[in-house]
Amino acid sequence: MALCDNVSISEITDLSKTELNTIPLDLWEKIGDRVYAEGKWTLKSIIQHLIDTERIFIYRALSYARGETETMLSFDENVYADNAEVGHRTLQDLIAELSHTHDSLRLFFESLPENKLDWVCQGFAGEYTVGAVPFIMAGHQKWHFRVIEERYLPLLNQ
Repeated sequence: MALCDNVSISEITDLSKTELNTIPLDLWEKIGDRVYAEGKWTLKSIIQHLIDTERIFIYRALSYARGETETMLSFDENVYADNAEVGHRTLQDLIAELSHTHDSLRLFFESLPENKLDWVCQGFAGEYTVGAVPFIMAGHQKWHFRVIEERYLPLLNQ
């Protein structure tokens, strides 16, 4: 269903789960709540951000696939992060929740008729098709994981 450069929605969600399941959790846990610069999010906050964003984009895709015509509101990711209160959660728990969120995304998109994937989502940040959402989410996770690799993992050497 819905191919992008010969990658299906099922394949892209599987790739995201594989990426998630192969993170160096032991190293991430050693980083703890350290950040590479003042005002940056902790690793727990980043994972919660990925969960929140994926849920919001699933809602948007659902809304437009069901015929919504109103422009969707944007969300302030920093306000969400400030109010997530992830300090009491473990990194492992958050990663498990993100994995379940990926499962939910996949099941939702598998339930959609093919013709709904081309419907356009209108948002303050621009337009995208319903079928683009799994690919946007996969790229979003990949981008954050690259930031973790480049900016957070070096904290272990300090």
